Amino acid sequence: MSGSTQGIGYSIARALLAEGAEVIVNGRSAERVDAAVRELKRAVPHGTVSGLTADFAEPEQVRELLDGLDEIDVLVNNVGVFEVGTFGDISDRDWQRYFDINVMSGVRLSRHALPSMLGKGWGRIIFIGSEAGVDVPADMTHYGTTKAGVLALANGLAKTTRGTAVTVNTVLGGPTYSEGVASAVEQAAEARGVPADEMRSALATARATSLLQRFIEPDEIAHLVTYLASPLSSATNGAALRAEGGVLTTTL
Repeated sequence: MSGSTQGIGYSIARALLAEGAEVIVNGRSAERVDAAVRELKRAVPHGTVSGLTADFAEPEQVRELLDGLDEIDVLVNNVGVFEVGTFGDISDRDWQRYFDINVMSGVRLSRHALPSMLGKGWGRIIFIGSEAGVDVPADMTHYGTTKAGVLALANGLAKTTRGTAVTVNTVLGGPTYSEGVASAVEQAAEARGVPADEMRSALATARATSLLQRFIEPDEIAHLVTYLASPLSSATNGAALRAEGGVLTTTL
């Protein structure tokens, strides 16, 4: 599972571990990977968990990670970067970094995992997408564009699984209170001189279309991913399933 030392990725790793899966976590530094593995072993003492270090912005590190991977039954493509930025200020280099991490990570990992899944006739590939890939924000066009690309990638890969028990699906997440978001909320609260809880509530309700009217918890995304990773989701393939709190107004 890519990008799984904290936030949504870590919650997914913990949920799958609790269900009996052997989990491999990934992060950019050995220290963060080792810390996540220790925490997961404490959280799920009976689980089997290991880690691989790789920065998906560095192709050589990705090649080394792939060399260390055996056949896998479930692949969760979670790694991603995001930040607010004015369209005109995003350089070609930034666009390339976003594409390499948010899109090519899934391309490279899926290219490694899919052949063996098809050979066995069973497997799961799950992309962690975003509602920003459907309703692209003006101040995160670069991010939304890559998340739209992830939707297209998953859709195309699903078509290669016809007649097998391999599935490829995307989870469309919404505003989630991960560590990165929590840090940004705390900084914004400090800058404005208001309590962090008040700032969190204000930001969570700022989207007029939100039906949830609060931030999503990482575990809530993990619950849907756990279902998709299981045999129970056998008839769900080529789908973009929503866990975005109702911020999208379209029915499809």
